[in-house]
Amino acid sequence: MSPVAQKQFSALPFIPDSHSLATLRKAARDCEGCPLFERATQTVFGEGAAHAAILFVGEQPGDQEDISGKPFVGPAGKLLDKCLEAAGIERKQTYVTNMVKHFKWEPRGKRRIHEKPNQMEISACKPWLQREIETVQPKLIVALGATAAQGLLGSSFRVTKQRGAVMQIEGYPPILATVHPSSLLRQITEEDRERETARFIADLKKCAEFIAS
Repeated sequence: MSPVAQKQFSALPFIPDSHSLATLRKAARDCEGCPLFERATQTVFGEGAAHAAILFVGEQPGDQEDISGKPFVGPAGKLLDKCLEAAGIERKQTYVTNMVKHFKWEPRGKRRIHEKPNQMEISACKPWLQREIETVQPKLIVALGATAAQGLLGSSFRVTKQRGAVMQIEGYPPILATVHPSSLLRQITEEDRERETARFIADLKKCAEFIAS
């Protein structure tokens, strides 16, 4: 087995003993907890209200997020904004972040194409998310997509079967899983996009109802 395979990757050595988002964000810039930092432009830390009622967790930053250093600013992020508005949720009152803080990609011509993070990369980066949750103390966590849902709820969780239900997991605030907005953009027909977008907005309305209760 190679030395790389034997190494235990983790962000823990880079995380300060702090519950200040500003301090955590600054420390995350220097994180080398897994190999993904080597190809990414920069760390993309979470962003939003310091004590948001809803904390959204996606998979990882995309190409535009990697360049800007801000989460959910690409096409999926813009669609999320529209759906939040339709559900009566203000984006500025939420906190948005990802399971993995560096963009994982593969070249395709001149483009950088998203590549799904593996379990080692997710586990290595998870301490950052846990500290974000401890710091923000949301009333509800919303897992966007399978990677985020399984990272929080276990590998057996299936968004296709269990989306929209509020789950109680020890050590976390209540969690609701739904699809990632990028999946709406991948729908082939306009009819499919409209149907799946309506379902996603319905899930977000459940979130609004939960935090209002």
